[in-house]
Amino acid sequence: MRPPAPRFVPAVFRGGPAGTDGRRRAGILARCLAGGLVAWGVGAGMVRAAEQPGGPVAQPGPPRLPAGIQMPGKSFSGPLPPLTASQAALRDALQRDVVRLAGGIGERHTRRAGNYALAAEWIQRALATAGYQVHRQTFAVGRQECVNLEVARQGTTAAAEIVVLGAHYDTASGTPGANDNATGVAALLALARRFAAAQPPRTLRFVFFANEEMPFFKTANMGSLIYARRCRARDERIVGMISLETIGYYTDTPNSQKYPPPFDWYYPTTGNFISFVGNVKSRSLVEQCVASFRREARFPSEGGAVPAGVDGVSWSDHWSFWQVGYPALMVTDTAPFRYPHYHRATDTPDKVDYARMARVVEGIEAVVRQLVHLQPRQAEP
Repeated sequence: MRPPAPRFVPAVFRGGPAGTDGRRRAGILARCLAGGLVAWGVGAGMVRAAEQPGGPVAQPGPPRLPAGIQMPGKSFSGPLPPLTASQAALRDALQRDVVRLAGGIGERHTRRAGNYALAAEWIQRALATAGYQVHRQTFAVGRQECVNLEVARQGTTAAAEIVVLGAHYDTASGTPGANDNATGVAALLALARRFAAAQPPRTLRFVFFANEEMPFFKTANMGSLIYARRCRARDERIVGMISLETIGYYTDTPNSQKYPPPFDWYYPTTGNFISFVGNVKSRSLVEQCVASFRREARFPSEGGAVPAGVDGVSWSDHWSFWQVGYPALMVTDTAPFRYPHYHRATDTPDKVDYARMARVVEGIEAVVRQLVHLQPRQAEP
């Protein structure tokens, strides 16, 4: 089922090339080219129009819908059902963990070394309490030791096939990081607890990454890149990686959702959904996850397997796994394209919608169960 069809060609693409509209059209076209979108299928009509005398003209509609935006299943719509007892308990657990990490510990990165270490210790204790043996991957950044934390449920009949769930626990400078990314950490902890006694056919790993934020993002000191490179060096067969990135903010306010152009042609303008975002090579994984989520969860969802050069598409730890050839995607509320407190001191626990987040996490659990070949959880009556 396709995402909602575009309503019309935005006015910015009508008329001649002169003036502000022309400069804006040219800028958007340049971004399409830079992101690889023209070769992928988006913006091709703009190129043809730009080659005509007089520049872009009104067209009957936007460019064709690229294959990487067409997702299986149908996004849930309408009023959300009441929380089940299990979802209510999950909501409360998520809130406790976000409050502890973002409210109790707060800003956490290498320049707040004490808080950073405290966050890692807290996560490790939570995992040990759930019954896991925690493996620490330590690495030095200057004089400071940083650590990725990993736990796993070993596979039974297909143990060599590995599914990785990850979330970064550091913050940007100057923010307590409730939505970015205490929500991802809380969700990953909740999922680890739910799978603690599982015996999946495929191996399932939960990894908490250091150093996702600047100045380490997309550098050799990014925790997830260090981890992914080790996986590749060991010739491990990772069949899919899911990064949980900023998943707690939802709003029903019209026009609350923004996109890098030209994706506002194809996706909803209200920021009340969860999104699954991968690169073109990860399209099969994206489609599989979206299909599972839509089949099991009663919550709005969107998906896309789009060129990695598009703004926002690579902005989390899944990027690291692309660098070594693994399929990977990000689950996100779209962060700065929706969330007004992104990377600000106001990114505090009270901004998170825990009831909707619980529905999302339960849906992700269904996705993971399908990926590791476990039977779906029995639905509550």
